[in-house]
Amino acid sequence: MLWLSLRFGPWIYAARRRLQEATRREEGQASAEYALVILAAAAVALVLIAWAQSTGKLTQFFDSVIDNLINSAP
Repeated sequence: MLWLSLRFGPWIYAARRRLQEATRREEGQASAEYALVILAAAAVALVLIAWAQSTGKLTQFFDSVIDNLINSAP
C-alpha cells in the first residue's frame, strides 16, 4: 500500500493542482455569461420597441389602456 501511495501520490497531487488552477481561471465565467444574456435581451427589446413604434401599435395599445382605466373609474 505504501508503494502505491509513493508511486501515484505525486500524480494525484499534480492532477488535483491542475484541477484547482482550471477552476480558478473560470471564476468570472458565470458573470460574463449573465452579461451576454442581458445584452441579448436588451437587443431583442430594442428591436421589438422599434418595430412597435414604426407600426403605431404601441401608441394604440397605450391609448386603449388609458381609455379602459378612465372608463372603469367610478
